[in-house]
Amino acid sequence: MFKKIYLNLSFIFIFILFISWNPLKKTEQPAVPAIPDFQWEYVSPESQGMSSQKLDEMKKVLAEKGTKKLLIIKNDKVIYEWFANGWEDSEKKHYSASLAKALVGGISLLAAIDDGYISLDDAACKYITQWKKSGRKSTVTVRHLATHTSGIEDAEASVKEKKILKEGSDKHMELPGWKGQFWRKEPNPFLIARDSAPVIFTPGSNYAYSNPGIAMLIYATTASIQNAPYKDIRTYLRERIYDPIGIDETEYSIGYNKTYATSDLQLVPGWGGGSFTANSVARLGLLMLHKGNWKGEQLINPLSVEKTIRYWDTALPTSLSEYEGNTRTDANPIPATTSGWYSNYDGIWNHVPKDAFAGGGAGNQHLFVIPSLNMVIVRMGDKLYDDSAGEGFWKGAEKYLLNPIMDAIEEPPYPNSNLSVRFAPKDSVIRLAKGSDCWPATWADDGNLYTAYGDGWGFIPYTDMKLSNGLAKVSGNPPAVKGTNIRSMTGEKVGQGKFGEKASGMLMVNGVLYMLIRNAQNSSLMWSENYGKDWEHADWKFDISFGYPTFLNFGRNYEDARDNFVYIYSHDESSAYNNSDKFILARVPKNQIKDWRKYEYFSGYDEFKTPKWSEDIRKRKSIFENPGKCYRSGITFNKGLGKYIWCQTIQMSPPEGHAFTGGESDVRFRGGLGIFESSNPWGPWKTVYYTRNWDIGPGETSSIPARWMSKDGKSAYLLFSGNDYFSLRKLTFITEH
Repeated sequence: MFKKIYLNLSFIFIFILFISWNPLKKTEQPAVPAIPDFQWEYVSPESQGMSSQKLDEMKKVLAEKGTKKLLIIKNDKVIYEWFANGWEDSEKKHYSASLAKALVGGISLLAAIDDGYISLDDAACKYITQWKKSGRKSTVTVRHLATHTSGIEDAEASVKEKKILKEGSDKHMELPGWKGQFWRKEPNPFLIARDSAPVIFTPGSNYAYSNPGIAMLIYATTASIQNAPYKDIRTYLRERIYDPIGIDETEYSIGYNKTYATSDLQLVPGWGGGSFTANSVARLGLLMLHKGNWKGEQLINPLSVEKTIRYWDTALPTSLSEYEGNTRTDANPIPATTSGWYSNYDGIWNHVPKDAFAGGGAGNQHLFVIPSLNMVIVRMGDKLYDDSAGEGFWKGAEKYLLNPIMDAIEEPPYPNSNLSVRFAPKDSVIRLAKGSDCWPATWADDGNLYTAYGDGWGFIPYTDMKLSNGLAKVSGNPPAVKGTNIRSMTGEKVGQGKFGEKASGMLMVNGVLYMLIRNAQNSSLMWSENYGKDWEHADWKFDISFGYPTFLNFGRNYEDARDNFVYIYSHDESSAYNNSDKFILARVPKNQIKDWRKYEYFSGYDEFKTPKWSEDIRKRKSIFENPGKCYRSGITFNKGLGKYIWCQTIQMSPPEGHAFTGGESDVRFRGGLGIFESSNPWGPWKTVYYTRNWDIGPGETSSIPARWMSKDGKSAYLLFSGNDYFSLRKLTFITEH
């Protein structure tokens, strides 16, 4: 009897398990965590290392250019907020234009990737089944759609079509054929994009901005979530993202407030047609900044965020000039595209950290996220760029928004040292060799300083021709110093600016002069055994990074060296003309400098805080970081102080009213100067002196030659190329106890 009851109970238990388990039923989404109300904390710019005065100056220019909303968040705190007249209500929405491609299309794609509904490398025809037998369209992937590399033609007017349209007409609505139908939404823009928009190049082979391509991204994302509790991306975004981070439905609208139905899908436009408050945009930026984490709750896996903001190597246009806005020029520097976003991966915004990413829409509606600075920037209003000045969409954002914000960061990258520096008055600066710059230098065994100059004629008597790389010997002590040009058939180079090879580092070891040469497709090495008269050239070069390398100089003829290595520093860039986020370090035995196989690269620390070195340059790690501001430098060991003293030139963006040359500033006359110290060649570093705007131009580079350091190390001279001279300025190190 008991056995029979036991069997009956067993059958009942198994039956209950069977009816409660359905292998076809998709696991329900976890409940959205209850997150406390979020309130912004407002603090002064100065509390976060930024200048109120400089931000106010920027705001005046932005106001003149029709800015309606400006919000800057640093370290999760609002440091600057401004609204134009009529826009003081922070809850008032502003149109987003194509910023919706990030806030709607990009964010919904991110959520769907994170929830496992879709993958970037899925064929789009997996979700757009009408494309399965549609030639080129069958080869389009989700990534192609998200990065504007699908080849689907944009619905904007071509150059030829613009000539046909009447002046003053609505170029969207009055376009002929499928393009006008797409913008007029007749009857369904998704079907027009799916069935009528042609593919104009092989998917993945090029870049061409495409609104219909984003429409198809929304189509695919919507199809992917059909087995989820959400049937359209408006609901999906609200319940999955917007509600959890506290964005109320009154703070936004998306998709032209419309939903378009196909036989089985409810489609919400995500290429435009949105409006948002600055507050709501900033919250989405903060979510992206923290890689899906909101107040301690991980709403999205960080790896999913990384997938969507990472730059993928897609071609930028070379031949699609007919499609206005696609061509990458100095006036229109198109950033690298990611999945719904734009990336500064290749440093196209020269003064901005390379980890920055952004969304943007017509009229310069912008969200910028800069992880290395823990910063979010929101700007809404009228367009920033000036067509008559040859400025494009992204150039306007760079010139009037990004560069001024970067220049407003005044906080040094490392804590203050107990060393400080006092400079002699600027009118006491010694100026020699008019019209020549660069000046890397080393203290030789004969007691003289050997140096090289760029784009000039050297010391009096000047050379008979302008050299991109000239050589010189400097003797005596300031102020009675004398420079003598060294003529060399093998060491001199010609070519103006970036088109001429130039020295970036000079060093003497065991009576041999070594010179690092930049602008040689990265950089290379030369050496002379007769004090610069004759030079030999290495048959190798740095092929990754090391665009402006310089030697660490010890005392006379390298006599104060700490070990048997020579150390080489560079910003982590292949070009001498781009800023970087960090500096890197190489070393080589001092008797094997000519052998590239003996070079090692700093690759971090082991568990005992001991530096690690690798023969593989790809494993290099930073020894110094200052996002967007690492440029050119010179470093010397100060024996009297027992410190490595590193001088760094810091570019500033051009002042308003000056010629804008692609993000570069003329540091000969205007720029910042940083001086840092450490007890080791690789750090850790402390700040001795730091300013974003030195009282005179710091020049291309600077150093403090050991040749003119006092025995106690407290008195020295800064050698710099300010105003295109061999410039010397006395300085005094002050020790604070």
